[in-house]
Amino acid sequence: MRRTELKRMSSDRLWTLRVELAGVLRQKILSMKAQLEDRLRKLRVPASAHRPYPEIQPKYRNPDQPSETWAGRGKKPRWLVAQLRLGKRIEDFRIKVRKKSRIADGLARVGR
Repeated sequence: MRRTELKRMSSDRLWTLRVELAGVLRQKILSMKAQLEDRLRKLRVPASAHRPYPEIQPKYRNPDQPSETWAGRGKKPRWLVAQLRLGKRIEDFRIKVRKKSRIADGLARVGR
């Protein structure tokens, strides 16, 4: 529709045309929104589909509270920072890990 045609129309006809246009636009917007949501749904990866990370074993233990441990990642825990300020070394808190071969040798000696 050309501008000259719009200028010749009456106010009532222009208002009716505006209402019709609003209805058509609303339907098109809803249709486009549904299409976009469908495409987004197809693109989304389920939360459980991410790569599973292995459990990290703790490397350091608080001797005063054995349940307090730290894996050596991220910010140092308060108990460790306090002990380091007192002059202790981080190695003093390292958890001693027995190797599997030594455990197997010990079990063999016991007769299991």
